[in-house]
Amino acid sequence: MIDYENLKKANEPFFADFERTFAETLASGWYILGKQVAEFERQFADYCGTGHCVGVASGLDALILALKAFGFQSGGEVIVPSNTYIATILGILHAGLKPVLVEPDIRTYNIDPARIEERVTKKTVAILGVHLYGKVCNMDPILEIARRRGLKVVEDCAQAHGAKFGKKKAGSFGDFGAFSFYPTKNLGALGDAGAITTEDPGLADRIRILRNYGSGVKYHNELVGYNSRLDEIQAAFLSVKLRSLDEINGHKRRLAAIYEAGLSDAFVKPVVEEGYHDVFHIYNVRHPERARLKEYLLDNGIGSEVHYPVPPHRQKAMTGILDDSSYPLAEEIHATTLSLPISFCHSDDDICRVVEVMNRF
Repeated sequence: MIDYENLKKANEPFFADFERTFAETLASGWYILGKQVAEFERQFADYCGTGHCVGVASGLDALILALKAFGFQSGGEVIVPSNTYIATILGILHAGLKPVLVEPDIRTYNIDPARIEERVTKKTVAILGVHLYGKVCNMDPILEIARRRGLKVVEDCAQAHGAKFGKKKAGSFGDFGAFSFYPTKNLGALGDAGAITTEDPGLADRIRILRNYGSGVKYHNELVGYNSRLDEIQAAFLSVKLRSLDEINGHKRRLAAIYEAGLSDAFVKPVVEEGYHDVFHIYNVRHPERARLKEYLLDNGIGSEVHYPVPPHRQKAMTGILDDSSYPLAEEIHATTLSLPISFCHSDDDICRVVEVMNRF
């Protein structure tokens, strides 16, 4: 069986270092906001090419705190792609803001910059770009629109650790980059964890206060804050894996190249463009008979996943919250997309086997 993902196998190369750094952290007696968090924040900021990184409890918290840090008035509108994962929408809502959906570019699955301005109103405060599947958005026109319209830019980088557009990495374009380190990510912790990157020292300080009960000085609370602190042990594990992130990304890019060269044109494959360094957190294809294809793969010993079966505006929880306008591109993507194995645990032979079975279908 070729599993879609096997986290035990994917993490086995790091077990010895995990055990060593766990023992060090345990023996230190300091388990919240200590040297492991500070060291990981420094390393990840350097990796992303930003001045600051602030560790938080999850990717969702990273989105919420980034939006809260601006101090927007309740009800402000945030532009967001119509085909994103629900966490992006939840981040906006929990920050007291209103999501405004914009259709993606059907080729890249990222927000279509040409459609943004038609959705901007006097209430719009920010654009939240999602670097879906490991490909950075086309950031130049997004940043130009934001500059001209006086809008903030937040990047949802949950699937794009180390991805690049031009020479810059995800998380270094906007006012904030919000990262998840959920275990399946290219840079995955062994539990929930997240981080926010920024070039602005004032905004970084505000996030540090917000994540810690609104307190910059112990027992003195400046803001209505949260308990959202990156755990010392998870920070230690992340520091171990960060040293190998480029290797992990390179491995996934090599597997993606096997898919690109071998898969039949009967499948819509991810677009590969000059100027983009994609890291393939997910390798998705589209096919009109997605359900039958998924079953065929399983019958042949191959696991797959659907990211994601239901678009945000069709979720029960979003009834009365998201407008019920037609989003045909999101509908098409969610109805036809299928994610194929592309983990650090997979070999070239595994992917060649998937290609063989896919083409037989």
